[in-house]
Amino acid sequence: MKAVGALLLVTVVAAFFYKDLIGFLIDPLPGCAPGGLVGENDAERCGVISLNGLLSPFSLALKVAITAGVVAASPVWLYQLWAFVAPALHRSEKKYTLVFLGAGIPLFLLGAAVAYRVLPTTARVLIAFTPDGATNLLPVDDFLNLATRMVVVFGLSFELPVFLVLLNFAGAISARRMIGWWRGMFLSITAFAALATPSTDPLSMVLLAAPICVLYLSACAVAWCNDRRRRRTGDGEPGAGLRDTEASPLDLTPVPVAAPDRIAE
Repeated sequence: MKAVGALLLVTVVAAFFYKDLIGFLIDPLPGCAPGGLVGENDAERCGVISLNGLLSPFSLALKVAITAGVVAASPVWLYQLWAFVAPALHRSEKKYTLVFLGAGIPLFLLGAAVAYRVLPTTARVLIAFTPDGATNLLPVDDFLNLATRMVVVFGLSFELPVFLVLLNFAGAISARRMIGWWRGMFLSITAFAALATPSTDPLSMVLLAAPICVLYLSACAVAWCNDRRRRRTGDGEPGAGLRDTEASPLDLTPVPVAAPDRIAE
């Protein structure tokens, strides 16, 4: 109830500023006046920003207000989710989870900022495919859906190091294995950047792929430090130097069983 109440409160407040929010969201969209629908070259092409239908402005305002409410009220409902899960975690698990949340939220926001920065280039390249003499109508709803998808995809892609470090701390993968994946990871990241930024300018692709590669290398460094700490603290434990495929030693020395205590009547 607290999470829903916070979401409704922020949504109502955002509804009073929905025009400013819509203006901020469609600012990367290269719209133009009816007198200049088609430029002299592909780089100068633009489109007419439009809304289709009588109810479109109201539904758009409602969608923008709800989205702003979900984003702005995220600290409240994320804390409520954390408070629900926290009693089932140990103290060390709570500590690591808070660290991952503290690193994951800024990284997601950084990815969203990169997506917003890349949106103008993406829009201009897509509009450049408009045939000569044709008018490209740009519905605001479609652009907001595209912008939302790009923000989510970019934000989740920037969560890659947090996911890898989490797997390393859980013992699922080692730093040596992560470092051994660097060729495939760099190739996959570059392919993702090429698909996510459909631009003929290689600079946009590099500006997206380079931060993700740096974050991947940072995750490898954190995992390497964690593996060293784990080896240093676990050298004195039985079977600490064994491989994953080797059986741990068992102590099969017989131990005498003490006589049972007499049960009182």
